[in-house]
Amino acid sequence: MDFFSLGIAFVVIGLLMLIAEMHTPGFFIAVPGTVLIILGIVFMIMGDKVTVPLAVAVILITSVVATVLVILFYKKLGEGELETTTAVDTLVGREGIVVRKVEPGNLQGKVKIEGDVWSATADREIPEGRKVVVIKGEGVHVVVREK
Repeated sequence: MDFFSLGIAFVVIGLLMLIAEMHTPGFFIAVPGTVLIILGIVFMIMGDKVTVPLAVAVILITSVVATVLVILFYKKLGEGELETTTAVDTLVGREGIVVRKVEPGNLQGKVKIEGDVWSATADREIPEGRKVVVIKGEGVHVVVREK
């Protein structure tokens, strides 16, 4: 058996698998593609000195290492914190401070609640700097009263 030619074929097939993986991410064919490339390189370097036990050992070691690296890569990608969103209804009862005057009948007023700024309205005018309590949420704004 001509292991050099087989090695070239493995490298080409492995590269094609990695190229396909780049176009359809998911690492479902990255590990076998990597294994084929490494096995192909070993076959090309070793030539006729390749034995079945050596080929099996290379396949096993490469498969395990490539799988572990892919898992670590995915864990690293998944480490980022997901942004949290706050539903306006969960703000009821929370305290905040007016950062732009709140007036009845419009949403130009702004209140800062736990670091986030929300559009706000109230049943009476509340000047900047005053503490407020959220009494209800409506759509994407809050209704507040002075504390």
